[in-house]
Amino acid sequence: MSDNTLTGQAAEIRDEFLDLDLSSRLELLLEFSNELSALPERLADHPELLERVAECQAPVFIVVEVDEGLVTMFAQAPPEAPTTRGFASILAQTLNGLTVDEALALPDDYPQMLGLSKAVSPLRLNGMSGMLQRAKRQLRARVGR
Repeated sequence: MSDNTLTGQAAEIRDEFLDLDLSSRLELLLEFSNELSALPERLADHPELLERVAECQAPVFIVVEVDEGLVTMFAQAPPEAPTTRGFASILAQTLNGLTVDEALALPDDYPQMLGLSKAVSPLRLNGMSGMLQRAKRQLRARVGR
């Protein structure tokens, strides 16, 4: 899947970023940061169920679940790390509701497709790529691939 064949939420989010100038992209990233959902109680009470994303500078933890063939990603990141929270929120909103095959087909370079490379450091974008890779690895483990 190339960036021209992105569909659904992945394409909408990418286009939303690319339609903005650089400073507005950062504002949008902060908006996503504020949209990161709190963990459901069953996960908040059991942090051992979440995986630390070592590629991120801030302490970020994710878990991906599959229910009736559909993906849900949960993430936890501190409020004082808005960039990381924004990346986690983008990925959760992109992956949630996809089938396993659709989620696994999301391009590995999706984080770079958002046009943020001039707005945030490469290290931060690597963090988002790390989140995506860990989410895909968890999905493969859940479905035995």
